[in-house]
Amino acid sequence: MQAFWTLARRLLDRPGRLAAAVALAFLAAGGMGAGITAVIPLLELILGDGGGSLQGIARERAPWLGDGLIAILPAAPMASVAWLTAGLAALTALGAAATFGQMAISTEHAVETVGRIRRRAYRHALRLPLERLTGRTGDTLSRIVNDTELLLTGFLALIGKSIVQVMRAAVGVAVALAIDWRLTLAALVVTPVLYTVTRKLGKRIRRASRGALRAKADLLSAATESLQGARAVKVFGAERSALARFDRHNDEAVRQTVRQQRIRALGSPLNQAITLITLEGLALAAAALILSGRLDLPEFVATLFALGAAGSTVRPLSRAVQEVQMSSAAAVRLVELMSEPAEPTGPARDRPRRLPRLPRHAESIGFERVSFRYPGAEDDALRGVSLAIPHGSTVAFVGPNGSGKTTLLSLVPRLFDPTAGRVLIDGRDIAGVDLRSLRRQIGVVTQETFLFRGSVRENIAMGRPSAGRPATDEQIRDAARRARAHEFIERLPGGYGAVIGEQGATLSGGQRQRLAIARAVLRDPAILILDEATSMIDADSEAKIAEALADFGVDRTVLIVAHRLSTVVNADQIVVMDGGRIAATGTHAELLESSPLYASLARTQLVPAPA
Repeated sequence: MQAFWTLARRLLDRPGRLAAAVALAFLAAGGMGAGITAVIPLLELILGDGGGSLQGIARERAPWLGDGLIAILPAAPMASVAWLTAGLAALTALGAAATFGQMAISTEHAVETVGRIRRRAYRHALRLPLERLTGRTGDTLSRIVNDTELLLTGFLALIGKSIVQVMRAAVGVAVALAIDWRLTLAALVVTPVLYTVTRKLGKRIRRASRGALRAKADLLSAATESLQGARAVKVFGAERSALARFDRHNDEAVRQTVRQQRIRALGSPLNQAITLITLEGLALAAAALILSGRLDLPEFVATLFALGAAGSTVRPLSRAVQEVQMSSAAAVRLVELMSEPAEPTGPARDRPRRLPRLPRHAESIGFERVSFRYPGAEDDALRGVSLAIPHGSTVAFVGPNGSGKTTLLSLVPRLFDPTAGRVLIDGRDIAGVDLRSLRRQIGVVTQETFLFRGSVRENIAMGRPSAGRPATDEQIRDAARRARAHEFIERLPGGYGAVIGEQGATLSGGQRQRLAIARAVLRDPAILILDEATSMIDADSEAKIAEALADFGVDRTVLIVAHRLSTVVNADQIVVMDGGRIAATGTHAELLESSPLYASLARTQLVPAPA
């Protein structure tokens, strides 16, 4: 429960709303209490007992009201009944209005609070290390979306339902004590039993909810992976195996949810049975008191009304407790997510929070004895790599699959940090500079192009986030022209305003990559990383983009992972990698003579551009 209360403290961020909700709940409960109190004189009037009118009852039982106020009250029995009935109706309307206001304020407050928590969780997820995000995408999404919805259920139960019901119970018990303390104390004997039952059920519900949430997260992961890889599933005819995997996770989610709901269902009948047994005992005690003349019938009925009002809160309060317990399981998962270490901003935790900004790259990029091992791997992906890259040069990285090319370039924007050695830009260790100032200088285009559902304009503009200087339409168009994307964009229905599908599903592979290159061009990076960026572009487009990149690459450092001879031949320097090490460096002509590995790659893997 600690995690739930940690997040519930966010409800106190706007105390005015919470205070208004409590005040309205008190008003609704107070109206109920006044109504119950009015039942006694009403019954006495109807039964012909007492003073025969409100005036008579007031003179007999409340002379402290004073003659002036008592004189205002009706003297006739029927008029007195009408007054009391109208008063009860007014109190009922007031209570209903106050309850509505309380629920409206509580709901809005809870929804907005959860919205802020959801945003905080998503913001933290964006700052998690890359290997954490790529390894558990479905689980992360489930926590941000599903778990926050369950947390909302708990918040609504806490400040919506619980406040009203607790106020009603407190007022009901207070009125009952004022009328007849003996019956009230007898009824309250059952309270510890109700508390024990609710507490034990709550613990079981919390454990069952954790299992259900984990199962649903696994189910979401399975469904997401299959749908994202729908092309491969269809091409390989793997629908049956994908469905079988989904079925396994779906069956587990169903089993865990049924277990959760079965435990939850125990609460209502148990509480109802305890309440009914208590009422039966009260009826026997009341009958004995009435028959012995120690309790009037109107007082008994009013006490029963008051205790009934208090008792009617047991079931909704029990349900609210169950909802809070279910939410606590979601809260644990959310707190776990938001407590995971974000990307390091420096080499040590004791470094000052504000690290120096990295000036615009103008000298060199260096790797000093860099080694790297992926979490959980047995072998290093990089082994003692040392390399100096002058500013403004174009360097191509080639090598067999798994040789470490992409891993090495991933260290430049600090998607990963080396396990040994240093990466330097202009002589500065990038682990000791502000991470944002580093990444603002880097543009990356990969074979796996990321496009989100939105307009072409919005997708290109992502290269220059609005937190910096928002891109103008002319800048976006200029970037598209330089990436040779302007012509096909203009042919789209809506042009730059055309909405493309999720992951750019409505575009060809070459079109998607040209948009990604336009995004990188718009960023105006000092360092441009192309990881097989032209692998899905036809020969004509590749030639045009090579032209554009040659112009764009002036006064920039361009790092390329390529499988095409045309890209490699034009590079200022070629780095041949093998087994996580640098095997050779040089130009195309030099390496053909000096490196058997490169000569073999040139014959077998470095393919010419498509005709």
